[in-house]
Amino acid sequence: MQFSVLLSVYKNEKPEYLRLALQSIAAQTLQPDEIVIVKDGGLTQALDAVIDDFAAKQQNVRVLPFAQNRGLGLALRDGVEACNYEYIARMDTDDIALPDRFARQMAYLEQHQDIALLGSWITEFSQDADKPDTITKLPCTHEAILSYAKKRNPFRHMTVVFKKSAVITSGNYRDFLWFEDYDLWVRILQQGYKVANMPEVLVNVRAGEEMFARRGGWRYLKQEVRFQRALYERGFIGLENYANNVFVRIAIRLVPNKVRIFVYKKILRRTVR
Repeated sequence: MQFSVLLSVYKNEKPEYLRLALQSIAAQTLQPDEIVIVKDGGLTQALDAVIDDFAAKQQNVRVLPFAQNRGLGLALRDGVEACNYEYIARMDTDDIALPDRFARQMAYLEQHQDIALLGSWITEFSQDADKPDTITKLPCTHEAILSYAKKRNPFRHMTVVFKKSAVITSGNYRDFLWFEDYDLWVRILQQGYKVANMPEVLVNVRAGEEMFARRGGWRYLKQEVRFQRALYERGFIGLENYANNVFVRIAIRLVPNKVRIFVYKKILRRTVR
């Protein structure tokens, strides 16, 4: 099956991280038919150089430049519409895909053509990609994912492959800061599409102190409460779920970052042994 890979880049990202992410795509045992890179606003010379170098080596790269930074949701919305193939694999610009990620996922989708959205487990690293700290194991069956989604995000964005038609029918990505992916997954579920996670690690995710810091503070909490309210208003969760979800998030978002890191790594994740 033919498929696209979709990435979005903006000016504050680190060139060395982007280079490693792109190299992990180039090293795949199954190569995509196209790689669509969205430039979400003007980039630094260093980021442009990384993209230009990659495009010179990979003949199937298409770059979509936009003059203004509009945010991830709107950048990915245009990226989805620009992709030429029904299956689209997402990739973040600072994570490392394992060499057989695309081969494993496309083989699964070949055998399960009713699946519209497929993710996987991840490992997370803070310093060395070859020495991950924790592993995130998510529910794998449609029913388990549907239940889990009422409390937490059931997919890791950088692992998913989805059907373009299902995403478009569900309203595509929207401008919902920090929750662009979760917002889309819920709408896909509410449309009745079948989803799954593969019970294996296919992406190694960068998770340093900066990432956890971004998940704290009043601004993040206010946006998260807004998202939970949206889930309630569209009938995806009930009032009890809404109240419980908000209560838990208040505790996590307002504690010091060191405490938040402890909660994520020691309670919400499993240590890699």
